Amino acid sequence: MRTNTAKAKLKSGEAIYGCFVRTPDPSLVEFLGYQGWDFMIFDGEHGTLSVRDCEDMTRAAELRGVTPLVRATVNQPHILLRFLDTGVQGAHVPWVNSGAEAEAAVQAIKYGPRGVRGLGGVRATTYGQAMSFGDYVPKANAETLSVIHIETVEAVNALPDILAVPDVDVVFIGPTDLSQSLGVPGQNNHPAVLEQIDRIFEMTLKTDVAVGTIAKDAAAARQWAERGARYMVITLEGILGPACRDYLKAVRA
Repeated sequence: MRTNTAKAKLKSGEAIYGCFVRTPDPSLVEFLGYQGWDFMIFDGEHGTLSVRDCEDMTRAAELRGVTPLVRATVNQPHILLRFLDTGVQGAHVPWVNSGAEAEAAVQAIKYGPRGVRGLGGVRATTYGQAMSFGDYVPKANAETLSVIHIETVEAVNALPDILAVPDVDVVFIGPTDLSQSLGVPGQNNHPAVLEQIDRIFEMTLKTDVAVGTIAKDAAAARQWAERGARYMVITLEGILGPACRDYLKAVRA
């Protein structure tokens, strides 16, 4: 069981930076691993990734010591289990709207006695070869990262209960879905959206739980960090698109 270096940095008070990857290609992940990311999130919610894809991409991330995480499709134990069995070191859980749903997510991520995650001789457990299950379970429970998405007004209103759930490491603001919840889809800078984001920061910064969100570029990531966020994510497309356009603009000038 590898040490979750991203979680260790986060718990020491550092800001960490990751990238959503939805393209099912281990070679791409291996290449990205050379760039210095703290973590990568393999996107099973808004991508086409299968569990097998996630397992191979996890192997590629491990080659460069990058913490592999997954965004699961739904907050259901059997779905989270299959992704976690690939060896990822934590999960983004979407559409969590209550303390009870956050508790269910954490229980699905953690083995007993904290959780209900199934235990078997799979890749996550090194197929039972490198250590006994008895040694593996407490190590895995300590190393896995639990990231709870806050994407609706209902979730913001329930945030005190969500923050009270033990082993929630990050609350992750989904501004686009939050805008949709408020009736202004895609208007992430709408005053109603910004008001709810302010509420999330105000409540979360009083706790040990980190605030996370998606940043469209480096300037946005710096702005979030200045507000106190410590878990910043960008999409791979958000990097590639501007880089391609800048290149083509320069060569065609």
